[in-house]
Amino acid sequence: MRRPLNLLCSAAIILMTGVITPHGQAALPLEHLTLPSGFSIAVWAEVENPRQLAIDNQGVVYAGTRRAGKLHALADLDQDGIADWQKVIAEGLNLPSGVAVKGDTLYIGDVSTIYALRNLRDIRTDKTAVLKPIYSGFPSEKHHGWKFIAFGPDGKLYVPIGAPCNICLSDDERFASILTMDVDQPDRAPSIFARGVRNSVGFDWHPETGALWFTDNGRDRMGDDTPSCELNIAPAPGLHFGYPFVHDPSVLDPEFGGRAGDLTFESAAVSLGPHVAPVGMTFYQGESFPEAYQNQALIALHGSWNRSQSAGHTGYQVVMIEEKEGRLQLTPFIDGWLQNNRAWGRPADLLTLPDGSLLISDDFANVIYRVTFNRAS
Repeated sequence: MRRPLNLLCSAAIILMTGVITPHGQAALPLEHLTLPSGFSIAVWAEVENPRQLAIDNQGVVYAGTRRAGKLHALADLDQDGIADWQKVIAEGLNLPSGVAVKGDTLYIGDVSTIYALRNLRDIRTDKTAVLKPIYSGFPSEKHHGWKFIAFGPDGKLYVPIGAPCNICLSDDERFASILTMDVDQPDRAPSIFARGVRNSVGFDWHPETGALWFTDNGRDRMGDDTPSCELNIAPAPGLHFGYPFVHDPSVLDPEFGGRAGDLTFESAAVSLGPHVAPVGMTFYQGESFPEAYQNQALIALHGSWNRSQSAGHTGYQVVMIEEKEGRLQLTPFIDGWLQNNRAWGRPADLLTLPDGSLLISDDFANVIYRVTFNRAS
């Protein structure tokens, strides 16, 4: 039996002293994690501060970081379910959270720059890796400046630019948006795909409709229980998702709510709850999980940092968004990183491996987990 889940969300920011305390990897209490029947979770790799994950055609997994400033490469060469090869490709970068693979090239997004690392087929034999900047024109503000990047069905690289604040209206229209760029023509300025997006650090494209689904972290300092973080759907470019004027669910901002003019906004597809801090998401398209998980969205809830002690912290879960009878429903998938109102882990991103198992990065516990399903159980 599962415990009831309190699905109440927050912007992903640096943790405040005294809120949650990290454990060493050797002490991780995996026995506290609850999963549906037949599923198991284990540590796939110990790695410093892993955030977004990507995989190349050789099965090498890349992990961006935030505070560590490093880029990691890992592989399970003997296919025993544990990474047995690992190296730091680069370090000293500026919050290099975002990683994405296209062909034989890895793209890395830090605060202001997109780098390219080519010839990935040689990544395990080359002693040095050369990251070349291909575009350095993004804003340099670090507040919500770390990025999640991914290539869309149109071949363009999608790059979010978070708001440089908790709540503000910038003269630079690139803030609080999702941009697209052509990595083969990096001299062309990126264009805005979606506006009114406070801080998206996770998105994927629906495998059937092709629409962009993205998470968005709700604003802070409006209380423990409002506004909600969001899952949004953008079937086409040019839509506005409300920030900083309106927050989900239909909450007018106390400062900017009266300044929207004649703008129209898209409603959130799913209210994820206040202060749960949704980050990485993926549509599961592997073949090892049950059919009920096929083409469903899985979202990592990184967890709250600024709810009051009386309200308790929330998030620290992986949830699934199921499509049932034309409606989207939130269902718990993995819970237990929060114990007695203290967290020992914070899920950050999700990646399906070729064998159908699922990797989950945890930038707080400094590990990458692997989730498997045993059909015989």
